Amino acid sequence: MVRVAFVGAGSTVFARNLIGDLNAYPELRGRLSFSLHDIDEQRLRTSEIVANRIAAGLGVSMTVDATTDRRRALDGADYVVTMFQVGGYQPSTVLDFEIPERYGLQQTIADTLGIGGIMRGLRTAPVLIDVSNDISEVAADAVLLNYANPMAINMWALSELGRHPGFGLCHSIPLTAEQLAHDLGIPATELDYTAAGINHMAFYLNLEHQGADVYPALRMLHTRPADAPERGEMGLSDAVRYEVMRRLGYFVAESSEHFAEYTPWFIKRDRPDLVEEFRIPLREYIRRCEVQNTEWEALRARLEDEREELHIPASNEFAPQIIHSIETDTERTVYTNVPNRGHIENLPDGCIVEVPTVVDGTGLHPQHVGSLPPQLAATIQTNLGPQALTVEALKTGDRAHVYHAAMLDPHTAAELDLEQIHRLVNDLLEAHGPYLPAFLQ
Repeated sequence: MVRVAFVGAGSTVFARNLIGDLNAYPELRGRLSFSLHDIDEQRLRTSEIVANRIAAGLGVSMTVDATTDRRRALDGADYVVTMFQVGGYQPSTVLDFEIPERYGLQQTIADTLGIGGIMRGLRTAPVLIDVSNDISEVAADAVLLNYANPMAINMWALSELGRHPGFGLCHSIPLTAEQLAHDLGIPATELDYTAAGINHMAFYLNLEHQGADVYPALRMLHTRPADAPERGEMGLSDAVRYEVMRRLGYFVAESSEHFAEYTPWFIKRDRPDLVEEFRIPLREYIRRCEVQNTEWEALRARLEDEREELHIPASNEFAPQIIHSIETDTERTVYTNVPNRGHIENLPDGCIVEVPTVVDGTGLHPQHVGSLPPQLAATIQTNLGPQALTVEALKTGDRAHVYHAAMLDPHTAAELDLEQIHRLVNDLLEAHGPYLPAFLQ
């Protein structure tokens, strides 16, 4: 049997997708055992019902346990998938937006960098470290696969403070590649690429179709913000990323609404014309959460109702691919977030980099990339400082490093002066108190 533990299994739709993907592999059907953990008993119960409905619908033997006891869920696991959000939408996400807005600081997603990402890291990394320490005691051979954001801060803190190592997973690189293939009018399976950098700031170092470089064609497609396509179900503009490619020469593998808040270039309170020109969706994550919360009860009822057909889409997430490769010794390349050990030569040792990773029956093997183009490495460096200082605050217990992280954040520093940043950090630390380590409360 292959025992997979989900920490944060109350993310029902995501759990459904991962369970569905794993059962899509014939070699794994009938061998899977799932242990579901969450602190929200109602959402955990829904996920348990959905998992059992998947098994019944597929006609497969599959053990499903659900518990609010984390160590019990982890005990004996072969794989641990973490996908939790500390503090949830209410109160934490709302506070991460509303308090900065009092200072005139606007955000789009606030889960990776910026003042919102820093605060989310301070809340989330300690829990991930606790999970790691539990794994070291009750499932020492388990492979830890983390989806919780902010990815780089979490994995950096884990690498320095946790007792069990892990790999960070994100779907932005393959999803963006599919979008680029669509823009270029070629099948997604025929687009060859290598991407590298840090999470949400990885760049496609090459893009090829049948051996030919397609970057010239991509640069010709969209030369002005108004030409940039809109993306997927969200219908959001991709103007920011096309502008970044025009200026830096390479396409970034995270959405425009994300990337806009990692730099000082696009969101400026004295330049509303930029927000309009590049069609930047301020407060976008709040909007998404409100839609999901409004629709949740109806969705939950459909997911639990055995009379309703249970749709199980193929998500193509990396975690099921990794588990399948290790269990069947099937070699494939995925992308993981790991400590830099020379993988990217012109980024600091120990920072968290996102690089191609070969996985097979012997495990995961991050690959050497070499040096990034200097303008890409320099852009990434602006994000590494706030990440490192957030981790330093967690390592040392020194509250001053939280101020330092915010002072060096590109977007925050471009909008606020030092006194405003100091007061903003104090307001956020006070508001988030119950979810923060004791030294920050």
